[in-house]
Amino acid sequence: MLRARSTLEAHLYMDSHPCECGSADFGRLHRLVQGGEGSVAVYEGPCRACGRDRILAFLMADESPPPLAFGGPEPSRIIDPGEFAEVGHSVCRRAGLDMLNSPESEHHRYRAAMAYGLAAFEEVPKFIPPGADAVPASAFTSEAGRAYYESEPAKFDRDILEMDIDLSRAILADIDTVSPPPGRSGPQD
Repeated sequence: MLRARSTLEAHLYMDSHPCECGSADFGRLHRLVQGGEGSVAVYEGPCRACGRDRILAFLMADESPPPLAFGGPEPSRIIDPGEFAEVGHSVCRRAGLDMLNSPESEHHRYRAAMAYGLAAFEEVPKFIPPGADAVPASAFTSEAGRAYYESEPAKFDRDILEMDIDLSRAILADIDTVSPPPGRSGPQD
């Protein structure tokens, strides 16, 4: 059974592991059941592209991570570092381009996307073994993750990962400074 550290991680898994037809879009009716090992989140519904029934069940972690985090200090068992890095880069790149093409006063609209991208980036260093300086090739267990790693293995060096994280945090701080949401002033908590 799939083991998810959070609902956010379960949803990312479903988004990145599509139906046999290639679509990840399905109704996702949700129920929580008690299993022998703990709480099991079951998501089911028809694929919106082909109609095939999809059912995914996740054994949920006993403790929930803080908001906008995929999990605690341990690495994911269902999403590999390449998948997290690809999500971080694509979400932050898209939000960054949108911010470049909008006035600063509207940048708060992209805060949630940047925070999501940062959360994805923060997952990648969890795959670096103690004493190592990079994510090992053996950590990439999905086809998509391996492909992303093989295209640019240097992106998985600790120094580069820390730069991605620091840059995302700086962009979030800038958003909070120049564009607080309506009704608020100054940095967000």
